[in-house]
Amino acid sequence: MIGKSLPKRADKARATWPAGTMGMSCDKAPGKTASGAFGGVRSAAPGERRLPRASAFGTAKPPEGGVANSPLWPRACGASTKARAIAAPSARCAILRFIAKPCPRVALFRRNRGDFKPPTPWAAEAAVLGAVPSESTSMPDALHLLRTRRSVKPMELAGPGPDTAEIETLLTIAARVPDHGKLAPWRFIIFEGDGRTAAGEIIAGAFQADRPDATAEQVDFERKRLARAPLVIAVVSRAAEHVKIPIWEQQLSAGAAAMNLVLAAHALGYAASWITEWYAYDRRVLDRFGLAPHERIAGFIHIGTPLARPADRERPKLCEIATRFTG
Repeated sequence: MIGKSLPKRADKARATWPAGTMGMSCDKAPGKTASGAFGGVRSAAPGERRLPRASAFGTAKPPEGGVANSPLWPRACGASTKARAIAAPSARCAILRFIAKPCPRVALFRRNRGDFKPPTPWAAEAAVLGAVPSESTSMPDALHLLRTRRSVKPMELAGPGPDTAEIETLLTIAARVPDHGKLAPWRFIIFEGDGRTAAGEIIAGAFQADRPDATAEQVDFERKRLARAPLVIAVVSRAAEHVKIPIWEQQLSAGAAAMNLVLAAHALGYAASWITEWYAYDRRVLDRFGLAPHERIAGFIHIGTPLARPADRERPKLCEIATRFTG
């Protein structure tokens, strides 16, 4: 019943768009040229997906018939990365891309026919800028990022550190992790500037209480625990009893947040070190840091600029850590 109604719904939705703006099929034969807002553009062959050149966005004019007021027409036809689609009524060719979601009914219909795949936002934005990235060009960059990540000791990290905008980016990415039940069983504490010194005094106080015979150098070392790198972000696990989600899974989610934080720092050009150290397990320190009785430190992520290029270390061999289940 749904399959029969989809074409009618799609045709009705399609009819509400100005001519030439949907452009999911081409009136001309494959290999020919369609004229319109882009000048001469070769129409797409069967199964081929074509994009307009970036230069077309600078010369195209709004088609007649009120399309300039359509949400598909970009607010600025220059280099605006928010341009959504441009097509002339006479150029009924599959050459438009969307940054915003297309009409849901049309999307379902095209997907039902097997010839529609929603474009990714970065691809549409790159089309506006004149470059059309593909998985073949972006995937190696992502894999290179993962392969080259290396922990750097806190004492080997210096300024400059991430600024306010970059810290927001780090935390945004850190929060994008698997989270069974959407519990957000983690939170973050930012130590920067004078906050690092204040935290160091708490650590030094707990150390002196346990080691009254400690030397001044030892106490000073403890006082600088969180001042070695320009930025330290504590990942706090707030896993708690739940009727459905085990505490173990919540703790794993906190670990994933810490790893995302490390990778994000690497992607921004910084280095990071994920450590805990003794004060991460000292209840006196945790209480002063504002942790609730059930909360724990998943790690202190020290972030900064590496003083030298870190050398890689030997990694475990796959034959020693991976097996295939055969039944």
